Amino acid sequence: MKRILCSLFVATLLMALLIGLAHAGRIVHTEEVEKAIVRGAILWDVREGQAYAKGHIPGAVNVAKKICVHLRTHRTWDYLPMEQIIQCLANWGIDPTKEIVVYGDKASVCTYFVLVTLEFVGAENVKAYHGGIDDWVSAGRPLSSDPALLVPITPPLGVRPKPEVLVSTEEVIRSLKRNDVQILDVRTQKEYLGEDIRAFRGGHIPGAVNIPYEMNWVDPEVLMKMEREKTIAKEGLTLKPLDQLKRLYSKLDPQKEIFVYCQSSPRACVTATVLKDLGFRSVRVYDSSWFGYGNRFDVPIEHESFFDVFALIRKLKEMEQRINALEMQMGRVKERK
Repeated sequence: MKRILCSLFVATLLMALLIGLAHAGRIVHTEEVEKAIVRGAILWDVREGQAYAKGHIPGAVNVAKKICVHLRTHRTWDYLPMEQIIQCLANWGIDPTKEIVVYGDKASVCTYFVLVTLEFVGAENVKAYHGGIDDWVSAGRPLSSDPALLVPITPPLGVRPKPEVLVSTEEVIRSLKRNDVQILDVRTQKEYLGEDIRAFRGGHIPGAVNIPYEMNWVDPEVLMKMEREKTIAKEGLTLKPLDQLKRLYSKLDPQKEIFVYCQSSPRACVTATVLKDLGFRSVRVYDSSWFGYGNRFDVPIEHESFFDVFALIRKLKEMEQRINALEMQMGRVKERK
């Protein structure tokens, strides 16, 4: 009996250690960023150029572009063709064969979007600094205003693209007939229920489980509180402890394939990365997400609702009338002067 209990204890301890290591795999903290810098890792600051110029982690590079927009098509929000993405990385000097640490503001979805993009390209050693510039400053670490530049690279970049990181709309549709695939909707509950419509159709993919990505934070309501109270208290954006994250996703089977989606994928990239670090076996991001699914009329939807075009037209006319009235008032004030 003692041997059995001892074996169970050792097995449980090993499992906990493995899950702990997995959690530390992609999402890193300040101390781990410092160690990566010593190892010569590439630090990629994905904030806009103006924020980067005011102060960044010493040695971090910045491409002065809205990355979540630049690497995607403007009409469909799908990724650019792989060769174009690779050419962009080459032009920026981002070598996906090296260790890369990506950061932005604390809990930035763009940080995770870039991480998933690099994994899609074929990078094997990419980290997301969740706390970003905010945790770096809070820890009393130095900032630099000197821009760091990388030498452009000549393709090929020496990596094998991994299309399996993402999942297409057609694959999602086919999966609806399978019982070995889980679909996770990380949008808000109102989006999930079709009350907040951000495509021609509202609702959710049949069978999808709704766990908003904000639930990963210690305070899921922190953004609303910051907006309401006009404060910048970002402590609530910290990721929950490992045991709480495990409980949050306890109803999902870590051995089954899981597709994660939001509106256009950045929020999905956050949760997908958390799930991978929790030890989920096969996690894929539905990059077209609801923008690709909800704008189709040949796919099934639960809690289906429709975008009210006429209501939008009315609101636009009301805005136009207000603008015209304001312009008239301004014209009268000028005449008086």
